[in-house]
Parts: sequence; C-alpha cells; structure tokens
Amino acid sequence: MPQLRKDPIVDRWVIIATERGRRPSDFAHDPVRVDDRSCPFCPGNEHMTPDEVFAVRDGDGAPWSVRVVPNKFPALEIEGGLDREGVGMFDQMNGVGAHEVVIESPDHQAELCEMPAEQIVKVLTTFQHRVEDLRGDPRFRHTVIFRNYGSVAGASLSHPHSQLIALPIMPQLVRAKLQAAREHYAHKERCIFCDLIKQELDFGDRLVAATDYFVTVSPFASRFPFELAVYPRRHCHDIVLATEEETWALAHTLIDILGRMKSTLDNPAYNMIIQTSPSIRPRPGRPDYWGTIEMDYHWHIEIFPRLTKMAGFEWGTGFYINPVAPEEATQHLRNSRRQAVAS
Repeated sequence: MPQLRKDPIVDRWVIIATERGRRPSDFAHDPVRVDDRSCPFCPGNEHMTPDEVFAVRDGDGAPWSVRVVPNKFPALEIEGGLDREGVGMFDQMNGVGAHEVVIESPDHQAELCEMPAEQIVKVLTTFQHRVEDLRGDPRFRHTVIFRNYGSVAGASLSHPHSQLIALPIMPQLVRAKLQAAREHYAHKERCIFCDLIKQELDFGDRLVAATDYFVTVSPFASRFPFELAVYPRRHCHDIVLATEEETWALAHTLIDILGRMKSTLDNPAYNMIIQTSPSIRPRPGRPDYWGTIEMDYHWHIEIFPRLTKMAGFEWGTGFYINPVAPEEATQHLRNSRRQAVAS
C-alpha cells in the first residue's frame, strides 16, 4: 500500500508509491557525452567567456585548474540597485544578483565522480571563496550553489561545471528550512539536522554511507527516486567554515556517492545543490533574525537523480509521488559499493 510520509524540516508530504516502482536499470538516462572542440569552457577558448573573476592556478603564469566566470546568459544582472516598489497589490524589484559559472576542470571529458580528490578539493574551496566574497555585497541575502549534470537536469554544456547565484531575496524553500530549524531549536535547544543524523545512524535502514566526517542518507520523505542527502557530522551552519580535513573528506564522499549512483542507475542526469547558511548580515527592522542560526542550522548537500517527471497531479497539488521507497534505494546503493569493492 502507498504511504504518505512527512518531511519534518519543511513540513512537506510525499507519497511513496512502491507499486509504481521500477528497477534502477529501467530508468532512462542521458546518452554518452561527446567532445565539443568549440566548447567555451575548454583551455584555449577563454576568449569565448566573460573575463574570469577567480581562478585556481598552481603558480604565477601556470594554467588554470578551476576557473570562475560570470554566466554569459545570467538569470540576474550584477549592476544596479534593487529599487523595490509596489505595483498595486504586487511587489517587484530589479533583477539584481550575481550569476557565476565554476568550470571544475580543464578536461572536457572529466566527470566529478572520477576526478582526483585533489581536484574536487579545489572546486569546493572555490565555492567557499566565492560565497564569502559575494556575501560582502549588502544587496545579496543568499547564495545558491548547484550543479546540473546531463541535459535532462538542465545542463546546456557537457564540460564539467557548477553554478552560483547570489540572490537579493530569500528563496521560499530555504526560508522554510531556516524557520523549521529555528523553531526546533527554540523548543528543544538542539539542531533538527543533528537529531535527524543521529536517528538515521541509529536506524540504519536509510544510511547509504558514513565516514568520520560525513553521513549520506536516503531521506525518509524522498521526493524523487534515489534522492540523497549528505550531512557533515560536525554541527556547522556554513560550508565556508568547513575545515581542510572536512573538505578533503567531502571530496572522497562525493567520489563515492556519485560513483555509486552512476553505477546503480547507469550514469543518470542529476541536480546537486549545496544548502548553506544565508548572509547573516542584520536585516532592517529584524536585528535578531539570525540570532541562533549558528546553533540551529546545518549545511548539507542534496542530490536528485532525474529519473521521473512531474505531471498534472504533482503540479496541481504540490505533492510528490516517488515510486521507489528510500529504504529500497539505499539497498541498491549499498550493493553498488559492495560490487565495486568485490571487483
């Protein structure tokens, strides 16, 4: 029988309908990527992108290993003021923000799960640098870090890359998580994410992998088949504050988890989002708004393989129907690791 499961953090219900389920091998996946000699992200084609705003090089004059450029087709523009105004009963402001592309490797054919850990560490420290820099702009309240892999997930170029968008407003989903975390802490003086991590470690049936630094689980109320969440064991609200040891451990965790996903689901398209703290700059009229965020919030990563499509019921109700129970997905991903080790 299908189940209704509730996400305790964002108060969202999900339908787990295993009768509609399929084996991992039944899900469609993107075709194999091909080389593109006109790729603007490849070395030698730097003139095809806007001027870089940041780059990682091993020395002066050395080739870049990670490069950050403004998006050539930005969702928001960096210049100008917000100019908030009312239009009758509606609100509007200028589309001001920052939209950057993090080119993760000079290698056009590289895949994140197959990169050396050292290269992924460079990407992660680039995220930290850019988020910290963008927080210096008082117009921006939150920076979203995301990775689209495969055309189904929204990637228009196959060269490995991620994106950052700094926003002048707080996204609704992020705000819901922050509010839930704050309310939980107000009642129990504990982080809701830390409570969740402890419970998943105790239960074990949705625990995909655990190291000394990170825990990967299939969320209890997974919206999508094989959805994953990666949490740092150490309570920390902000990825910018991740230590060097944690950054290296996260690189190895991503290699492991994305490798399992690729093996289990035949290289699916996916979206990966890093959910971290917003800017804690005091807000006008709300001096205490982020007063407990260092204690109540917990940065984390969400990974969504793009295996199913939303249809009329989902769009019309806001419910998600997931045909694969997270406990079943966990077993497939665990088995993938055992098979890799055995081979």
